[in-house]
Parts: sequence; structure tokens; C-alpha cells
Amino acid sequence: LPPGGAVILRHYDIAGREDLGRALMALCRARKLSLLVAGDWRLAWKLEAHGVHLPEWQTARPPVLPRKPGWLVTAAAHSRPALLRAASLGAHAALLSPVFPTASHPGAHALGPVRFANLVRQARLPVYALGGISGRTATRLCGSGACGIAALGALADHDQRRELQTHRRRGGQEGRRHRKRLRARLHRQAAARRKRR
Repeated sequence: LPPGGAVILRHYDIAGREDLGRALMALCRARKLSLLVAGDWRLAWKLEAHGVHLPEWQTARPPVLPRKPGWLVTAAAHSRPALLRAASLGAHAALLSPVFPTASHPGAHALGPVRFANLVRQARLPVYALGGISGRTATRLCGSGACGIAALGALADHDQRRELQTHRRRGGQEGRRHRKRLRARLHRQAAARRKRR
């Protein structure tokens, strides 16, 4: 990611989320990236993150957010009513998804570029495209009015994408062990990239 970009810590249900957040915060500081914590303003505050990302369900029953000066608040949206709720809450931007079919949510109904553009034009806040974003699909959004793109799988290499898909299907103790191994490997890869610079 280029300096000035942002990372959202989603991993809602993992043990050690705070430790992962601390490691990610250190990496974001080193790379001049912003870190937003999804769904937990207390953890965001504790980590000294740059803000919070509200899952769509939280926009329906918003938490009381004691905003720090300069905090960035984004919200997930999958429909026009969700975009309206995000704007009424004072979110700085929304991540509208899924724009295209995506491996992270197999079977989810994709908006497509035309419906996405229509929703962006009706929104009262900046909108980022999320879901099935790649170099090829991003070009189909030129002129949509989106202020940017967000991605999950497009930022990982092929093997990491396959592992992330496997991770989403696994549950219980086996899934926790797998996530821990994957986090450790990603951390080692990031450290190796820093050494090469």
C-alpha cells in the first residue's frame, strides 16, 4: 500500500486481537499508513489507532463513539439505506460492497458497476468500492464517482488468497491454530521485506 493508505483490522473473533492490533499498528506507523479498528472503538483507542470502521450492523445500532480529534470513521454498506445511515452518523466514508463477485463472500449478490455508480451518486458521503476488486475490475469503475478502492484478496499473492479462503471456511480450534500460523507467516514476510529495504 502507498503511504497515506489505510488498513482495517477486521478479525473480530480471534484470540489475541489486541496483540495482532499492536503488531499491525507498528507496521502501519513504519509504512505511514492509517489503522482503523473494525467494530471496537475501545480497542482503537487503546491501540492509538487512527479511527474505527463500523460494520453495517453497527450503523443500525451505533455505539457511542467518543471521537478523538482527527479520528477517521468509516462504515460498511451493502445498500442505499446503509449508505444513508452511515452519512447520518457522520461517517467520513463508506465501503460499499460487494461490487463484483468475490471469493471472500462466495454466493453474495454483486452490485455490478452500474448499480454501484448509481448508489455512489445518491450517497451523501465519499464511497470506496469493495468486493472483487482487482486491476482489471477497478478500471470498470472509472467514472463511477467512487473516491477510491478497497481490497482484501487483491493485496495477497495467490497462495495467501487460497489460505485466506480456507481460513474463512474453518472454525473452532483448528481455525484458530490456522489463523495464528497465517498471522505469524505474514508477520515474518513483512519483517523480511523491511530488511530488504
